[in-house]
Amino acid sequence: MEIVSPIPPRGSRVPNARLGLLMTGLIVAALALLGMRSIDWFLLKQSLRHRFPKVEWITTAQLADWLADKQRPPPVLLDVRTEEEWSVSHLPWARRVEPNSSIEKATAGLSKGTPIVTYCAVGYRSGALATKLRAAGFAPVRNLEGSIFQWANEHRPLEREDKPVTTVHPYSRLWGRLLTDDARAPLKK
Repeated sequence: MEIVSPIPPRGSRVPNARLGLLMTGLIVAALALLGMRSIDWFLLKQSLRHRFPKVEWITTAQLADWLADKQRPPPVLLDVRTEEEWSVSHLPWARRVEPNSSIEKATAGLSKGTPIVTYCAVGYRSGALATKLRAAGFAPVRNLEGSIFQWANEHRPLEREDKPVTTVHPYSRLWGRLLTDDARAPLKK
């Protein structure tokens, strides 16, 4: 029986491959530490589209155009965040829906043909609700790509108690780094 050493012989290419992997890892870590939001957003959006494949998405620009178009009936905006998040800010004319609420509560008073746009902090909770709404026969239903974080980062209208505001609840320290400094509200301790 021959004993094979797990250590490659000197001069082989394996150490170079390991060095390459190490360097790639260090570059990715450095970018994350430097706050490369665009990379974080790209990865998040890909993850959301994979997790919610049956959801239709609407960009912040498309929603802003829709809301500004007086010839088109506006969608019902469902904010799928907690009361604490809602109390900091929300999109004008939105209705708050408790995360994990029933379809009946979320859609009280709406017909199945009512245009609906869901949003939350970044898209996970609203993507789950959009999936449930579509499965229950509601259409058209769209989830806001980037949700309220991207909306706020683009300095689009937000309100609290019918007054304009500019910041959003960061949800957590980790998720809050997706917000620009001027759009991030302080996190309560």
